[in-house]
Amino acid sequence: MTKTNNALQMSLKEFGFSEKEIQVYLALLELGKGTVSAIARKAGIQRTTCYTILDSLVGKKLAMVSGKEPKQEYVAESPDMIVEMLKQEVSSSQEQLKNAEKLVPQLKSIHNIGNRPKVKFYEGKEGLKEVYEDTLTSHEEIRAYATLDDMYQALPGYFPDYFKRRAKKNIPIRAILPATQAALERMEYNKGEMRTMALIPVDKFRFSPEINIYDNKVMIASWKEKLGIIIESEEIADAMKKIFELSWQEAERLDKKSAIKN
Repeated sequence: MTKTNNALQMSLKEFGFSEKEIQVYLALLELGKGTVSAIARKAGIQRTTCYTILDSLVGKKLAMVSGKEPKQEYVAESPDMIVEMLKQEVSSSQEQLKNAEKLVPQLKSIHNIGNRPKVKFYEGKEGLKEVYEDTLTSHEEIRAYATLDDMYQALPGYFPDYFKRRAKKNIPIRAILPATQAALERMEYNKGEMRTMALIPVDKFRFSPEINIYDNKVMIASWKEKLGIIIESEEIADAMKKIFELSWQEAERLDKKSAIKN
């Protein structure tokens, strides 16, 4: 084998060609065209193996089939097609890289490393619904900071049914809410929807995003950014529950002082 052929083989290997593919491809290039038997003899490999390799070269658009059996021949395409083949592979790899970059954050969010908190992100209106649906898995009272007006505006028509389903699952909620008209109107449904409210001055307090605390989770719904987040951590949830209890005491005091009563 000449030094030139040795150099070609080394280069083609770098492009992902197998040793037998190189033998067949170089033989086909030298012949220009030929039957499987002729190409196999030239390449020094078995005829049955040559069939498989030629089909691979056709798939890579480095060869084409001419005629039909028993006169079928394989024709070598221009070596320029190697460049086109590699361009397609690079384009495909770039697309895969972009998809991987999008996928990694989602995979990281469910990657359990020891006791590290799990954080899941949900986008858009459907994502916001998903984080709310997760609160229906709670085994205890939900503690919430919320502004009903923002909730209604972000997901029109969703919450009346959600409130009923939560109550049907026997999941109570204790909520600190600014005393907006929507909150005042919802008060008459509190008993049926298993809700306890503490209304606070709307001019000083308006909760955005909303925060729900339940079990070992903290749910955050950002209405402006259309983003839902669930943090799963026993330590963080416990701390947030304690902060809520402190807030609840002050919220009840402000509620009693409020001029607007139900």
